[in-house]
Amino acid sequence: MTGIVIDRLDHLVLTVRDVDATLRFYEHVLGMRRESFAGDRVALHFGRQKINVHPYPSDVEIVAKDPRPGTADLCFIARTPLEAVIVHLEACGVEIEMGPMARSGAQGPIDSVYVRDPDGNLIEVSTYRGAAAS
Repeated sequence: MTGIVIDRLDHLVLTVRDVDATLRFYEHVLGMRRESFAGDRVALHFGRQKINVHPYPSDVEIVAKDPRPGTADLCFIARTPLEAVIVHLEACGVEIEMGPMARSGAQGPIDSVYVRDPDGNLIEVSTYRGAAAS
């Protein structure tokens, strides 16, 4: 094979209106871990990935061409059974916008629920079915 072979996503960036509200949502609702780096920058860690959080507008040196809050559509795979995810979301006061429903994940069939974060980004929380779960 020639060319580049991509292994995995390392991080992505969310541009947000309120960094503190975003951190609270992703920490409390989705169980991510906050980490500060490079002085005043902040990220949310989960698994082997992270989400860098940029305020809007941002003074970060290089950003997407037109970064705006509320333009992301993200799918997270949970190790927690989807039924327990739903109970947790409801306990956190997070409205489920759609689901549970069958979808197609990167490695096979998934079951998903959809919620919104504080900026209105669409957040899909999913679990794989069968062998693709590991």
